[in-house]
Amino acid sequence: MNFIETRGNDGQQASEVSFSSAILSPMSSFGGVYVPDSLPDLGITFLQTHLNSSYKTLAKALLNAFEIDIDSAVIDEALNTYDAFDDAKNPVPVVKVDNDTFVSELYHGPTRAFKDMALQPFGVVLSRLAQQRNEHYLIMAATSGDTGPAALETFKNRANVKVACLYPNGGTSDVQRLQMVTEDAPNLKVIGIHGDFDDAQSALKQLLSSEKFAAKLKQKNTRLSAANSVNFGRIIFQIIYHIHSYLELVRQHALKLGDKVYLDVPSGNFGNALGGYYAMKMGLPVEKILIASNSNNVLTEWIQAGRYDLRERAVIGTTSPAMDILKSSNVERILFDLFGAERTKELMLQLDRDNHYQLSPTELEKLQAIFNADFCSDNEGKEVIQSRFKRGYLMDPHTATCFKTQQSYAKKGIKTIIYSTAEWTKFSPTIANALTGEKDTHDLDALKSISHEANTPIPAMISELFDKNIAQESVIDKNNIETEVLAFL
Repeated sequence: MNFIETRGNDGQQASEVSFSSAILSPMSSFGGVYVPDSLPDLGITFLQTHLNSSYKTLAKALLNAFEIDIDSAVIDEALNTYDAFDDAKNPVPVVKVDNDTFVSELYHGPTRAFKDMALQPFGVVLSRLAQQRNEHYLIMAATSGDTGPAALETFKNRANVKVACLYPNGGTSDVQRLQMVTEDAPNLKVIGIHGDFDDAQSALKQLLSSEKFAAKLKQKNTRLSAANSVNFGRIIFQIIYHIHSYLELVRQHALKLGDKVYLDVPSGNFGNALGGYYAMKMGLPVEKILIASNSNNVLTEWIQAGRYDLRERAVIGTTSPAMDILKSSNVERILFDLFGAERTKELMLQLDRDNHYQLSPTELEKLQAIFNADFCSDNEGKEVIQSRFKRGYLMDPHTATCFKTQQSYAKKGIKTIIYSTAEWTKFSPTIANALTGEKDTHDLDALKSISHEANTPIPAMISELFDKNIAQESVIDKNNIETEVLAFL
């Protein structure tokens, strides 16, 4: 399978590239990204075949269906990273919370967030490719809190790879920050910036597209890639757990094979939702994909009204900070799939130039045939955390946003799969406040409070963070990122 460009070809780059090329150099012509030239048609036959398959067997079959140019042994090594999750046999538990609602828990990996599902295997693949080609790579990552820890964890001490991770200083939870700044592997650099996630992501994209920066890296015998979901190497692993979650419902006798479900996704950069969209196009029986946002509800407005409008908008700090994003990179791949390269280029360049665009009524109709969207305020999320805890389920504030969207759109009798993207340990002060009313609690105190209230242990990889030394202290102005990265190299 080849990969093509979302904004068309500029005549300077190849019009089609292999999977390995797309993940090693993820930015394409005119600032676009790569997408598959077609998707495998799996259908009910594939689901029936893998009804009783392990997660790794399902994953290998899906990757084979994409016909990616990665050695089978490397794929096996990558998928073996799931063996280190809480349950090697079932890295993604799907938990029933009521008759129509199931939570797919994507956070049982080493950094306790869903980014591990894609980044753990992705780290193996990219490092092995670099070694096979005898090349050295700088992996850039911008994070709103979860991509960073997962990228650092998967790439630390791997051969032929260095990582520079950008995060908004003050824009993550304490646990997320500690997961990054306590990493001391020599091939890792963590950089806090004065700004928000959109600033970090914009800086990342500028560097990825900069010929001058690439030339400076070439002088250091280094090539450039990315660990954000602009990289399709992330997205391909995010398709798998949507199919797995559906099959889990069939195995639990909550569904019959072929019954449709809602996929209810808390959305920031839209990669998780995009994985569900591709699964749907490949044959997964999906009624609608429900997009849950917090008060940074630009995606809600886009899906409800066809407007992507960043004018007079600034990022709002919320209790679900991994979703505090206004420019969602993977919306571009949806635009391409629905409207083609020419229209995608037009819309994305208009967004860059004017900070807004408007879909036509026909385009909006196509979008709404697939997606519904709503947003959840911090107080509404807190009420969900409270009420569901009383009924026996503990969740983080990102997961809580999904219940509002389900209430707004899901029809009774059709099952909803809610995707839980982070463990409660990542955002403990918010959850402690919801459960006990305590305010301004430090993370460690909040963790202990919730552990006592819920009678559940704090995972060792979280509790140990508070005793580690700070190894990464850089906090800089966003205009100094290039200088800082080059000094690291």
